[in-house]
Amino acid sequence: MTDSFILADWMRQRQTRIEHVLSERLPDNNNNTGHFSAQLVEAMRYSTLAGGKRLRALLVYATGEALGVDLALLDAPASAVEMIHAYSLVHDDMPIMDNDDLRRGRPTCHKKFGDATALLVGDALQTLAFETLCDDVLSPVQQSQMVKTLAHHSGVFGMAGGQAIDLESVGKTLDLEALQAMHELKTGALIRASIRLGAMASTSVDETTLAKLDNYAFCIGLAFQVQDDVLDVITDTSILGKTQGADIALNKPTYPALLGLDAAQQKASDLIDRALNELAELPYTTQALAALAQFVVQRSH
Repeated sequence: MTDSFILADWMRQRQTRIEHVLSERLPDNNNNTGHFSAQLVEAMRYSTLAGGKRLRALLVYATGEALGVDLALLDAPASAVEMIHAYSLVHDDMPIMDNDDLRRGRPTCHKKFGDATALLVGDALQTLAFETLCDDVLSPVQQSQMVKTLAHHSGVFGMAGGQAIDLESVGKTLDLEALQAMHELKTGALIRASIRLGAMASTSVDETTLAKLDNYAFCIGLAFQVQDDVLDVITDTSILGKTQGADIALNKPTYPALLGLDAAQQKASDLIDRALNELAELPYTTQALAALAQFVVQRSH
């Protein structure tokens, strides 16, 4: 990367790559043989290949590239983390959780295919993510480390645990510390996993670098959620691609509700400044990581 680095170009190239990788790794009704559920396969592809920012995959690529890792070694972790993210959205949208009708401007999985199929889509994507990490281009040590990392950050001490706390908090008043702790798990954990997976694709990364990258990931993960809360207040449904005001309607605790809109926006900005300071102390070319940090708070959806 050079001083003329342009995030939009870099993102477009990596997004095109991850879309292709995901399409190749997902089951396909056109190529499968034997006995399988065509509806489940269609629903898996519908939910995973619906576009989106692909931020988590981009973070895998950006981290690995900063450490000199070949893109081919980053495809498996990038696609695995996107599968986990897709499964979480499918389940999150279901009537038993947030009961959303729209996701990325289209009917949610359960609205199109039914609740039972949506449940199975999440199950199938989760297992496929871990199968994907067992990729022959990665060493056995890397495979086992990545599987453990993604499992930890996706489970009760990560994303799923945060979602549970989120559901338990509906209609309750949380202080700032409790709200942050919830979002560190619900949103931040998978973002931190993305950074760590990208770093694990390197065979020479040291603990100091891992710690700096983890601090960066913590800051942008929390900033992402703060910005999500802000956008839920200020952005129309047509731009968001999901129902505007959904958190307010469900009486969920959010940063704007707790801090006020201006203070919430300032908090997101302060977190990005902290993230950039962590990158500045690394002896690597981290332009993509820095630009993605800025993107987190500048995005409109």
